[in-house]
Amino acid sequence: MYFLGAILSNIVIATRESRLALWQAEHVRALLQERGHTVSLLGMTTRGDQILDKSLSKVGGKGLFVKELEAAIEDGRADIAVHSLKDVPMDLPEGFVLACVLEREDPRDALVSPRYASLDELPHGAVVGTSSLRRVVLLKARRPDVRIEPLRGNLDTRLRKLDEGQYDAIILAAAGLKRLGLEDRIRVAFEPDDMLPAAGQGALGIEVRADRTDLIELLAPLAHQGDWLSTAAERAVSRAMGGSCSMPLAAHARWQADGALRIDVAWGDPEGNAPLVRVQAQAEAGDFAQANRLGEHAAALLRDAGAH
Repeated sequence: MYFLGAILSNIVIATRESRLALWQAEHVRALLQERGHTVSLLGMTTRGDQILDKSLSKVGGKGLFVKELEAAIEDGRADIAVHSLKDVPMDLPEGFVLACVLEREDPRDALVSPRYASLDELPHGAVVGTSSLRRVVLLKARRPDVRIEPLRGNLDTRLRKLDEGQYDAIILAAAGLKRLGLEDRIRVAFEPDDMLPAAGQGALGIEVRADRTDLIELLAPLAHQGDWLSTAAERAVSRAMGGSCSMPLAAHARWQADGALRIDVAWGDPEGNAPLVRVQAQAEAGDFAQANRLGEHAAALLRDAGAH
């Protein structure tokens, strides 16, 4: 692959092979093709896709979804990787960077159920599926009487398990359902004040080698600066807290009318031995240094309030 002025001879995108991951990669391919680039996809299966009988927190965390894609970039089989940003570890391997974050889709969590129209309608003891520790602690705070059971697999697999009757309801990211045209499966999309999203939820990030300045320049027009800054603040919270799949942490940043960035953060104990802790911070965040400082400040407030 050679740099020819502003056009690369062919940009290869490494992507997982789930329907949602392929949609995301195709979306980026279309954006690049509109700018005159030739783009192809390299579909791959990651360890995160293969290990479905255990929660991510017990088998290696979010990095299981990206390591094989990074290896393809490292050995030259691919140029870039498109990720759901909430699946990207807070610290990338040496030599890799996020070239950009695209405009964010709906960041909210969604309740999906064939029988019940809201969380409040679920009967006592209803079975709710999720493998996210964040969702577990937030659900327990709202409905301590329901039974939360693990739920792994890609989006289509999760919906199939629900339709087979294994669960009364499941919690999914609204963004994935909307991207695949399944918005009608959403019974209710939780407002962030009710179910605080994960850091980066709803956003797509493009990862490249740090020395590929040609690609970084080429991808720059795809970035949404406001969403990149807000997700940077969210990821800074998680990084400061040692965030991983074993960290029951939520972080969501929103721009205010006065131009300040407000971030809401929550932490809970999945064993129920400590109350849910929520804090809020707000500051100017016109660049990444300011966004990172805001996230670090929110993490300090969270620790001061009892999170660990």
